[in-house]
Amino acid sequence: MSKILIRGAKVLGGEPQDVLINGATIAEVGVGLSAEGAEVVDAGGKVLLPGLVDLHTHLREPGREDSETVLTGTRAAASGGFTAVFAMANTFPVADTAGVVEQVYRLGQQHGYCDVQPIGAVTVGLEGKKLAELGAMHESAAGVTVFSDDGKCVDDAVMMRRALEYVKAFGGVVAQHAQEPRLTEGAQMNEGVVSAELGLGGWPAVAEESIIARDVLLAEHVGSRVHICHLSTAGSVEIVRWAKSRGIDVTAEVTPHHLLLTDELVRTYNPVFKVNPPLRTERDVFALREALADGTIDIVATDHAPHPHEDKDCEWAAAAMGMVGLETALSVVQETMVDTGLLDWAQVADRMSFAPARIGQAKGHGRPVSAGEPANLALVDTEYRGSVDPAGFASRSRNTPYEGRELPGRVTHTWLRGKATLVDGKLT
Repeated sequence: MSKILIRGAKVLGGEPQDVLINGATIAEVGVGLSAEGAEVVDAGGKVLLPGLVDLHTHLREPGREDSETVLTGTRAAASGGFTAVFAMANTFPVADTAGVVEQVYRLGQQHGYCDVQPIGAVTVGLEGKKLAELGAMHESAAGVTVFSDDGKCVDDAVMMRRALEYVKAFGGVVAQHAQEPRLTEGAQMNEGVVSAELGLGGWPAVAEESIIARDVLLAEHVGSRVHICHLSTAGSVEIVRWAKSRGIDVTAEVTPHHLLLTDELVRTYNPVFKVNPPLRTERDVFALREALADGTIDIVATDHAPHPHEDKDCEWAAAAMGMVGLETALSVVQETMVDTGLLDWAQVADRMSFAPARIGQAKGHGRPVSAGEPANLALVDTEYRGSVDPAGFASRSRNTPYEGRELPGRVTHTWLRGKATLVDGKLT
């Protein structure tokens, strides 16, 4: 078995230590460890984190391999420091059966850049009319524990209640895309001053907030777990904060782009800024940052949503919604949360590894950087600062809102169970 000695890394941002990897496991953590028989990686004060876990990734395969595949998506994940991703169900065919989730799971195992845990659809075909094979997907080789119709809201309250009741039996969780569809018909961007000035259909905050309010009450009534996808408004934060104070079993995520970007960018009419939920106001952005800092929002999730060039390089109204995010997520979190003093690196490890692994029950991930634990790790040069160039992305798609923008931090190494998937910024 191969040995790797990571020399002088700031584990979770603390004092420099050595970390010895032996095979798939962390063998020892300390100062002045022997390098005998080991390949030495000079960390030089870089920050060592547990491998990141993304609870919200779109890998597009099967059906939209022109946007992304499990191979290209997991390569992008490794480039961003992720060792596990949860793949959303809105593929073609939809991942609403044991057969489809097992296909995605096995593709992840085959390619080996990170672990892929499929998310099963809540309803057949994401149509909101009939529950999908929740039990069969859970009992399959993929062992699905998270279910979501993401891209669409489970807007029928009876259907949502039934899903919450069903997954409670095996400790699963329903991840809700909170969007009341009738309140967002024809919506193109956040409803507010900018939408009024541009003459674009407004997407009101209440379309998100009303669904979250309903679903936390349903979760309380059923005694089940609900997770809120890509929370985006200050009002949503207050509802989740209230629900947690009441003891309701709710968790929530925020995307990197909702921590940084605002609806003012839509004035460019550049479809790269078109996303679901839409970019909100500066007030919302600051509320989201504060909520992530105080724990009201549990995790950061990328909502990595790749699209081919022709689906984004068109007029605003016709453009697809979504942004790629796996390769820039940690940099945006450093920019908005660490460099602003809202989080330290140990808290980043919680929001981007420990907590998402716990919510999604990702075995072997989100573990401490200590002896005996799986060697799922990411090494970050936090002193680096550079311009984002999508031409160098591992993702098949290039629809990033950060092109040409200077961001801090760069993942230099990623290890999946002791195997290097990224070395000196290059995929292996």
